[in-house]
Amino acid sequence: MKILLNEKQLNEGVERLAKEINETYGDKPLTIVGVLTGSVILMADLIRKLEMPLRVGVVQTSSYQGTDRGALTINAEMMLDIAGRDVILIDDIFDTGNTLEEVAQLMKDLGPTSLKSAVLLLKTGRQQVTWRPEFVAFDIPDEFVVGYGLDFNDEYRNLPYLACLEPSDLPSISN
Repeated sequence: MKILLNEKQLNEGVERLAKEINETYGDKPLTIVGVLTGSVILMADLIRKLEMPLRVGVVQTSSYQGTDRGALTINAEMMLDIAGRDVILIDDIFDTGNTLEEVAQLMKDLGPTSLKSAVLLLKTGRQQVTWRPEFVAFDIPDEFVVGYGLDFNDEYRNLPYLACLEPSDLPSISN
């Protein structure tokens, strides 16, 4: 593994996101909805830096098995009522964009006053959708990354930095 973003850089990126969100919303109440499981660390760090009244909820999605993308499933049972509220959808990475776009569409159908999205990472050159998140902490190269909430086969989420898995790292991972 090679480190792409260290702890200090990640903290600075979260600070930038929080500043942009604070400037955009001021003291207006905001509902934060995190996409499980990858956004948990980002969401926890980010909400402590936001200054407006907050409600926090989650939506669970799943589409990956290892490095292969399968059909997207969305479980919104744990999500707050967002009708008539300003909402920011938080996710760890904007890769192809398919997951965030589908979740955003589901949420738009629930009647929020406004809906924006914030991501830690935007992976350069991978997007398959024209829609983009409004708040992005980092643009990164097209590498398979782990740490700070991102995983490979449910491992590495707890790393305090963001690392690129190299091809030689993949076969050595146990199930």
